[in-house]
Amino acid sequence: MIRIDQLDCAYGNRQVLHSISFNLQQGELVSVLGMNGCGKSTLLKCINGLLQPSSGEIHINGQSLRQLSRQELARTIGYLPQNTQAIDCTVFEAVLIGRRPHLGWQVTDNDLVETARILRLTGLSGYADRSTLQLSGGELQRVAIARTLAQQPSILLLDEPVNHLDIRSQIDVMALIHSLTKQLGISTIAVMHDLNMALRFSDSFLMMKEGAVLATGGREVITTDNIRELYQLQVVLQELNGIPLVIPCPEQEPSLLNRS
Repeated sequence: MIRIDQLDCAYGNRQVLHSISFNLQQGELVSVLGMNGCGKSTLLKCINGLLQPSSGEIHINGQSLRQLSRQELARTIGYLPQNTQAIDCTVFEAVLIGRRPHLGWQVTDNDLVETARILRLTGLSGYADRSTLQLSGGELQRVAIARTLAQQPSILLLDEPVNHLDIRSQIDVMALIHSLTKQLGISTIAVMHDLNMALRFSDSFLMMKEGAVLATGGREVITTDNIRELYQLQVVLQELNGIPLVIPCPEQEPSLLNRS
């Protein structure tokens, strides 16, 4: 579904991405990992056509990104940025807005049917007539995901989709994203900071350091060495009920008793 070859991107004279290459298949959820400022969000913006790479190629469904019009891109890629704001409308109306790439002069019966279908898929049918201003953070994020899916994309780009949510909402939203990726057969790229959440729900990983690929692959790339290289942090890897866990080690500090 997505093939990225030797992608470079710069802001003026500052090189941000360096020879990024990876593939993502249909029905696969990949988490992009790395410290703040390493180029994760820039990568998503390049894939979505919001930024123009200085070199390299992005192929989507076998076609170069450069050959797609803005409307074709909007129908192919759904993009959810880090921050989404509630607008004063019903949940149904908020999701219907996502149909914009498919709308003609007016909303059609097909647009209404598709919106209702997405509400069912995301567990929001019971919220259809509720104002988005009355929703919790987790519910609002679910609406934002539903609006993105209303575009009927084959690729979903999510920039830190759960970082502002409580732990229960994080699990619920990530479980929804994982389920929809499989059920709809889409390719999902999610920028993640929580390693344990990423390990629990992702099929593969792209580890980025200073704008370059440190490692890419399945759980085999989540090693103590790679994590130490990526975050300058010593960790222990354990498994609980089949779920891998990353446990940071306490920093070694001089004992207060030995200080004069």
